[in-house]
Amino acid sequence: MRVPLEWLSDHIDLSVVDDPHALAAELAGIGLEEEEYIGPSVTGPLVVGRVLTADPEEHSNGKTVNWCTVDVGRPEPQGIVCGAHNFGPGDLIVAALPGAVLPGDFAIAARTTYGHVSDGMICSSRELGLGDDHDGIMVLAELGLDGAPGDDAIALLGLDRVTLDVNVTPDRGYQLSMRGIAREYAMLKDQPFTDPADIPTDPPTDAGFPVVLADSAPIHGEPGCSRFTALTVTGIDPTARTPFWMARRLLEAGMRPISLTVDITNYVMLELGQPLHAYDAQKLAPPLTVRRAAAGETLVTLDDAERTLDPEDLLITDAGGGAAGSRIIGLAGIMGSAELEVTDATREVVLEAAHFDPVSIARTARRHKVPSEAAKRFERGVDPALGPAAARRAADLLVELAGGVLSADATQAGRAPEPRVIELAADLPSARVGVDYTVDEVVELLAAIGAVAERSTAAAGEAPVLRVTVPTWRSDLTRAVDLVEEVARAGGYERIPSVEPQAPGGAGLTTSQRARRRVSNMLAASGLTEVLTYPFTSQARADELLYPEDDERRTLVKLANPLGEDRPLMRSTLLSTLVDAVVRNTGRGFKDVAVFEAGLVTHGGRPTDEPGPRFAPGYHPTALELNRVRGSVPAQPHHIAGVIAGHAVLPGVLGGGRRADAHDAIDLVHRIAAVNGQTVRAEADARAPWHPGRCARFTLADGSVFGWAGELHPKVCENLGLPVRTAAFEIDLDALLAQPDERDWTGALSTYPVSRQDVALVVDEALPAAELMDTLRSAAGEELESLEVFDVYTGDQVPAGAKSLALRMTFRATDRTLTADEASRLREAATTAAATKHSAEVRS
Repeated sequence: MRVPLEWLSDHIDLSVVDDPHALAAELAGIGLEEEEYIGPSVTGPLVVGRVLTADPEEHSNGKTVNWCTVDVGRPEPQGIVCGAHNFGPGDLIVAALPGAVLPGDFAIAARTTYGHVSDGMICSSRELGLGDDHDGIMVLAELGLDGAPGDDAIALLGLDRVTLDVNVTPDRGYQLSMRGIAREYAMLKDQPFTDPADIPTDPPTDAGFPVVLADSAPIHGEPGCSRFTALTVTGIDPTARTPFWMARRLLEAGMRPISLTVDITNYVMLELGQPLHAYDAQKLAPPLTVRRAAAGETLVTLDDAERTLDPEDLLITDAGGGAAGSRIIGLAGIMGSAELEVTDATREVVLEAAHFDPVSIARTARRHKVPSEAAKRFERGVDPALGPAAARRAADLLVELAGGVLSADATQAGRAPEPRVIELAADLPSARVGVDYTVDEVVELLAAIGAVAERSTAAAGEAPVLRVTVPTWRSDLTRAVDLVEEVARAGGYERIPSVEPQAPGGAGLTTSQRARRRVSNMLAASGLTEVLTYPFTSQARADELLYPEDDERRTLVKLANPLGEDRPLMRSTLLSTLVDAVVRNTGRGFKDVAVFEAGLVTHGGRPTDEPGPRFAPGYHPTALELNRVRGSVPAQPHHIAGVIAGHAVLPGVLGGGRRADAHDAIDLVHRIAAVNGQTVRAEADARAPWHPGRCARFTLADGSVFGWAGELHPKVCENLGLPVRTAAFEIDLDALLAQPDERDWTGALSTYPVSRQDVALVVDEALPAAELMDTLRSAAGEELESLEVFDVYTGDQVPAGAKSLALRMTFRATDRTLTADEASRLREAATTAAATKHSAEVRS
């Protein structure tokens, strides 16, 4: 919210603060944090000048310029070349003299142009940052301004003013106005505040412009429009221009002046906080109707965009549709239609000041991507009692500035809701904040925000209960604790003592938390970087990852209010979003990327269709109630995934390094299992998005599958823009951690040396290595401490359709040193079992 301080000073006394920076710091202390400080943008000599002569000269380039002499209050007139033609001798203009610096760091100096030495520049509004008009010079008489040659034009035009851009939080919509900011400042400085909306309004009459509220499908039980005020102003002078003071304030507040009628509605919105809309009354066909859209209806809005409407959209219509019935003339609270736009020929307007449901407006604005100033205010909450006063304020300005006549007939359809009443224990602020507020002080602080507190009688020794009537513009105050926050804010946060809280004792990390941290630490120590990605995806990503049409990973949960329409679904795998981090880094020149993510995924199905229970704030549900909540939402297991692109071993003094492949991803899954006391089984598999010949499926001891690893399919790499042969893994960490720890900590560690035996077995090429290793372990007995494959060979030296697996068998006994003969007998027993079961042959 841009706050021009000159405008704000109309409502409060700003003279108590000399430095605008100090004012910004004080506003930040009550929640209005400064976003930007917009100070004077023009320096140096900018003066009022009177044109003495303006001689047109045509030049060889076909352009006609004026060679002017201008009285700028100096002994001799200044000679200035100007290309504009909307002024003449005798006009008062604004002249930037050599040494001036205009917006955009545009320095003015004497220079030779078109055969003359031009000692300055005659300025347009655009060159001074006061508007978009670049073709015409600013003529002061046309702006309603006056002065004498040599007068300071910076002060005359308000170019020395300061504007603060403050951040308004979403729950404080009332601050999106001069009225709201002034009230906050009055509270801060303990100044009296006169509400600019406290003006007389006309009671409604039966002869007012007809309005019908016909919302047949309210959202969450609230009507789309609770109150609609309409006033008619006739006899408007279409040639009347927006006065300079109003246009200047609009520009300072960040809005572009358009025409007098539109500018007045925008001015009142910025002043009071109530969005208004003006309809050309001569084009309207009564009655005005507020209703929901029908499926398939369309509307061309003021920005000339044709929009297909949704049944949730709230509309303003009239009866001008002919045989078709109603005609849509606006998206309620957001933007009007182009058909009834106020033009230069408009002489009669109907002013609309309505109160719309914040949820309806917010959803429609996001659906159609129309973040208008009106929508920004409605979705944050507009004072429901403000409509009549805002409409009257705009009507009075039209009468004053455009010569209009206000009709005595006014319309008010619906009514404002009754102010909310909240009971507040008078000692609750002290108990919650830690400051000793007296009852009188609590009442005074609440009055500073516009609330009225009535005391109830209390027994001896007990604090009274205050019945607090909340002001209509504070829709964010719904509970007693909200009032406590306002007492603390109005009383000054600096009064709250800074006490370092004592950390409560606890049981530390849970078993699963320790395990997750252990896995993350291991992956980080292995050279991978942990990242966090947004858990939102789309069906297009499933296509890019080559998921089959019937794949369960395509069944995704849709968000009711997604951050972006391109990603409206919750991810079912981590890889669907983790790959974005890899693409982003490789796209910025990082050719070797290794990242991992640990987080939740969302399964598409729900255990039950029964909706989950809802509880009041502060209520702690029972274990049974929590189970019902969990049963009403999709399963969200904790996964961990990683992607390695480029080199797994970086080039260095020892060699050219090694590029990542499927074995790196597979090895990481084995290591994740190992640090959690598990031995998992890896078997060849074909599953998207992995390469069907370079993919391993991992199973647990109970036979359940908990993840996959390998190289991504070349087509997936192409679809996503990943480097070729990118390796990846993803596992269900919850499933892994649910397994019992296989490690035995009860037995003594063997102090005897190991005996290693290597063996190469020729087996069928289709036999999984894991199946062969299971047979060897079973036959070798307990003395086999570890078994690993260190080489796989296929080629001329083995039969066709076969492969050679080289395995290292490590033996150790707990009670003695194994002899070489004992180790050999154990190895032979294992290879004999492999020969019997798998027709394995020992390769010499």
